[in-house]
Amino acid sequence: MTCAGRNAVAIDDDVVAGLGDRKLGPEHKGLPPAAWGRTAREFLATAPTLDQFETPLLTIDRSAVESNVAVMADWASAAGVQLAPHGKTTMAPQLWAQQLAAGCWGITLATIWQVQVARAFGVGRVLLANALVDPVGLHWVAEELANDPAFEFVCWADSVETVVLMDAHLRSAPGAAKVRVLVELGGPHGRTGARTVEQAHAIATAIVAAERLTLAGVGGYEGALAHDRSADGIDAVRHFLDEMARLHRELAAAGSYSEGAIVTAGGSAYPDLVVERLAGLADEQGAAGVSTAVVLRSGAYIIHDDGFYAGISPLAAPRSEKPLRSAMHGWARTISRPEPELALLDAGKRDLPFDEGLPVPQRIAGSEVSSLDPAATVSALNDQHAFLRLPAGAELPIGTVLRLGLSHPCTAFDKWRLVPVIDDADAASPRVVDFLHTFF
Repeated sequence: MTCAGRNAVAIDDDVVAGLGDRKLGPEHKGLPPAAWGRTAREFLATAPTLDQFETPLLTIDRSAVESNVAVMADWASAAGVQLAPHGKTTMAPQLWAQQLAAGCWGITLATIWQVQVARAFGVGRVLLANALVDPVGLHWVAEELANDPAFEFVCWADSVETVVLMDAHLRSAPGAAKVRVLVELGGPHGRTGARTVEQAHAIATAIVAAERLTLAGVGGYEGALAHDRSADGIDAVRHFLDEMARLHRELAAAGSYSEGAIVTAGGSAYPDLVVERLAGLADEQGAAGVSTAVVLRSGAYIIHDDGFYAGISPLAAPRSEKPLRSAMHGWARTISRPEPELALLDAGKRDLPFDEGLPVPQRIAGSEVSSLDPAATVSALNDQHAFLRLPAGAELPIGTVLRLGLSHPCTAFDKWRLVPVIDDADAASPRVVDFLHTFF
């Protein structure tokens, strides 16, 4: 069970394991006061159960995470592509370690600060899916490359101005190592990225001419061009990926690459289309003497969800025989019944994600058989409250704890410094078996 390609990239397992020695305290939401002053390892030794914790709470299901890592690793391997999962989804080095142990090519990140966190945990190959023009950040990268020749770093550029600025900053940086840069292709009404292949060629030419840069390939993000699996959305994504392939082939034919090239795309919504349109590039390495690694950057798969990704991912049930499973759940308590058809819960925007869909009530905690009315829905979130709409006559006593299905892991983890890992979210009394430490 490995991702395709090279052996697993380094991460410092001792530093990751050292997170268990961090002291717990009131800065960690949801922890009972009995945990304060103890290390994570010491408190876990008491075999805590979820009903000992306060609400609101976010939890991660251990078995679902392990299953998702295996499903994606096997899928990427069968597709013949590399996997550099987007670490900004969780900013949890413990999860990065699991992904790298499964053979992944590297870790993708979005900001230079996130890259610095990864380096603090010894991650050996990082793809920064963004432009880097910050002079302090560029000097730090140059120092890392000079001090550790084994460290591999790649970033993006989507304009000639970006290239010129990067090169100017790096000329005063230590060492002589060149920073590897991908030309970023975008699309109309998308996010960043050159809007045409012709513009991208001009950027590539500037990178090749730069003193402290080297052209490493082509990158892009197809998820900015569609938000569903409608025919128009699929066509837009396919056209964009075909333009990425054309740009790469033209650069390779022109001899623009001085070493092996990277072609990278793929969020968690359309990885199947990336494989369909780009995976074959890895088999064309003999065309211009350039080897090509096709790298997927999907990040949400390790957690998945019960909302946006459940509805769009090709690896979600029922579209996949080996589906991803939602590993995250919210837990909230009924604190008010001001109207017969309204309950207020003690979880809000500061606790749970809401940008890609509101939480969905799933079950009453403390029982393997839920008596929650299936018509109950969350209609809105305030900072610290959820509005739960109930059908007429529904019973939901104050103090009742509900498990909530969530959408979009990228905006769930950033609200928590410490996330309990449970053995089974479906159990009547889940056991807390670990803690994920996040860095946001």
